Amino acid sequence: MPTVNTVRGPVDVDDLGQTLMHEHIFVLSPEHLDNYGRGVWWDEEFRVADAIAKLNALAAKGVRTLVDPTVWGLGRYIPRIQRIAAQVPGLHIVVATGLYAFEELPHQYEHRGPGLLLDMPDPMIDDFVRDLTDGIADTGVKAAFLKCVVEQKGLTPGVERICRAVAQAHVRTGAPIAVHTNSFTQSGLLALDLFAKEGADLTKVVVGHAGDTNDLDYLMRLADTGATLGMDRFGLDIYNPTAQRVATIAALCERGYADRMVLSHDTACFMDYFGTAWDEARRTLAPNWRYDHIHDDVLAALLDSGVTDDQIEQMLVFNPKRYFS
Repeated sequence: MPTVNTVRGPVDVDDLGQTLMHEHIFVLSPEHLDNYGRGVWWDEEFRVADAIAKLNALAAKGVRTLVDPTVWGLGRYIPRIQRIAAQVPGLHIVVATGLYAFEELPHQYEHRGPGLLLDMPDPMIDDFVRDLTDGIADTGVKAAFLKCVVEQKGLTPGVERICRAVAQAHVRTGAPIAVHTNSFTQSGLLALDLFAKEGADLTKVVVGHAGDTNDLDYLMRLADTGATLGMDRFGLDIYNPTAQRVATIAALCERGYADRMVLSHDTACFMDYFGTAWDEARRTLAPNWRYDHIHDDVLAALLDSGVTDDQIEQMLVFNPKRYFS
């Protein structure tokens, strides 16, 4: 039986159960937090306890696995997640390696690599592989998948190098890939083309934020490569209202694409983008952008739209299991 690495150790893929494929627990900039947050908008113990409560409530809804693509650039800090996972026994938390950057490389990689100031193999690839095979830092926690970004500006030199490093780490290890994309510029096509040229298995790629668009032709072009569509921003109505997201998924299910979609919210217990105003901003600007929106509201709407129970199980259980197998 194949296994997948979680924060508490490897589990059989059959044990993943209902899976939300793109959620964060915290999105933080460590420099922002350390210099301006502590004692102002960040209380470590309060936020950890709040996350434990929210994730236990999610597990009570029947969700068995939360996939968290928080990597460098989004504030990955595994010791904090380990504390939380230890207090949420009913939920597997799966973490990632990779890099979240829209345009430029971090300076720490800028001058090291083939043909650069320090001419050497790309250190990003080795760092990502180490996270997958040996563990992240000294935590003993192994990442289970890779994350990168192709945003509105497309394959800038920095973004292209990150994506190639992710693809090469995938080729070396077999670990699947999640790529943040911009559906309005259809950057998912750029990402999949690059991955294919690097020898990646596109059936092991989730095209993140595909659900922000209702362009069925674009979505079917992505899915026809074998990639999986990340219908993963439920509750973020500023990008695409829930009713339209539901209608698009129903239309794709009708066309036979239930085996090429996964569901999620892309929310978090806390993001430092709004500082002390995070909780109020979410309540007023995106009240449904929460972990339980899919189970409380979306699944019933999908059923009302003609999506079957089997298709919902395909998207919540079988497609994640296949991705991690």
